[in-house]
Amino acid sequence: MSISKNSGVEVAGYPATAESAGHARTVSRGGSAAVLERLLQDRLALLGLVIILVVVAVAIFAPYIAPNDPVKVDLQHRLAPPSAQYPLGTDHLGRCLLSRLIYGARVSLSTAVLALSAILLIGLPVGILAGYCGGWVDNLFMRLVDIMLAFPGLILALVIAGMLGPGLLNVMLALALVWWVGYARVVRGMVLSVKEKEFILAARACGTSECGIIIRHILPNIISPVIVLTTLDMGKLILAISGLSFLGLGAQPPTPEWGAMLNDGRPYMQVAPQLMIYPGLCIMTVVLAFNLLGDGLRDVLDSRITTGVKEV
Repeated sequence: MSISKNSGVEVAGYPATAESAGHARTVSRGGSAAVLERLLQDRLALLGLVIILVVVAVAIFAPYIAPNDPVKVDLQHRLAPPSAQYPLGTDHLGRCLLSRLIYGARVSLSTAVLALSAILLIGLPVGILAGYCGGWVDNLFMRLVDIMLAFPGLILALVIAGMLGPGLLNVMLALALVWWVGYARVVRGMVLSVKEKEFILAARACGTSECGIIIRHILPNIISPVIVLTTLDMGKLILAISGLSFLGLGAQPPTPEWGAMLNDGRPYMQVAPQLMIYPGLCIMTVVLAFNLLGDGLRDVLDSRITTGVKEV
C-alpha cells in the first residue's frame, strides 16, 4: 500500500484518485458503445431488437393505431371475415380482432415489465446482501431460497394466483413471489466472486463505506449478467402470464390480453381458427424476439464476463 500524490490510496496497483475515477467512467462509456456496436453486428439479435421496438411502439400508440374499439360488442358481425372495417375479422362477440391484438400487446408487455420490476426489487437486494454480508444473513436468505426452489415454480405460481384470486395484479404478485429466488441465487454467486477482488480491497483501504462499495463497485460488475437474464426472462414471463390468463387466472373479460384471447377462441377452433392462431403468433413472435436479443447480449457480454471483472 502506498500514498499517491493526490492523497489517494493505492492497493495492488489500483489507484484511488479522482483522475482514475474519471478514467473509469470514460472506459465504462466506451465499453457501452463497443457493446452496442457488437450487438448491431449480430443480425439475429438486431432482428429481435427491431421486433421488440416495433411491438413496444404499437403498445404505446395503440389508441392511434387500432382501427376500432377493442371491447365494443357487435353481435351482427360476429365471426366476420376480414374486411375494410375489420382487417383481421371479428371474434365471437363481434369485436375487432386486430384492435384486440394491438391492445393485447400493451397489456402483455406492461404486465411482464411490472412483474419483472417486482422480481428485481426483491431478488437483487436479497442476493447482494446474502453474498456481501455472508454469515447468518447468507444462511437465512439461502435457506429460504432453497425452500422456494423445492416447489415447481409454475405450480407454486398457480397456487398463489388461485389463493389471491383472478386478475393481472394478482398474477404479477404470484410470479414475483416465485421468480425472485432465481435472481437472488445468481446475484449472490456473482457478488461472492466480485467482493474478493483486489479493487474492492483498495476501496476499503480508501475508506469507502460498505454502501458505497456496493453501489460503485459491486453493482456495475454484476449488471451485465443481470441484463442478459432479464432479457431472456421477459419472454418466459410473457409466456407465464399468457398461460395463467388462458387458465382464467389473469386478465378478465373484456380486457384484451393474448392468453385470454386464446382461451376465448378455443371453442371456435374448428369454425374460426384465426381466433387462436393470431394471438398465438403474437406470443410466439415476441417471445422469440426476446430470446434472440438475450442470446445476442449474452454473446456480446460473454467476453466481458468471462475475461474477468472490470474495475470501476
